[in-house]
Amino acid sequence: QVQLVESGGGLVQAGGSLRLSCAASGLKFSNFAMGWFRQAPGKEREFVATIDWNGASTYYADSVEGRFTISRDNAKNTLYLQMNSVKPEDTAVYYCAADFQTTGWETFARRYDFWGQGTQVTVSS
Repeated sequence: QVQLVESGGGLVQAGGSLRLSCAASGLKFSNFAMGWFRQAPGKEREFVATIDWNGASTYYADSVEGRFTISRDNAKNTLYLQMNSVKPEDTAVYYCAADFQTTGWETFARRYDFWGQGTQVTVSS
């Protein structure tokens, strides 16, 4: 059974930092591109960042480019999202997702195969 479990969310002041983790089990982690998405209250889920199977290639939404960094440790079956210089508009539930492919990365949520349950990030002004 595939499980993706996010952790590291919480309350942080604007301008601060937070590191999210996503622990994967029940799958061969290195066979999957990975992504982070977020959903704020009353809004649709949106793409945040994605990374290919070995971490060689990444892509970010314009809204987080230069502030967030996605990374992975295949030996630990773990995905990370380092969030720096956070803003109140970053407040959302953050989800990690796995896309079965080793050719690149993915920005479309519907193409992902597995999802975590989400972790809340709240940025106070």
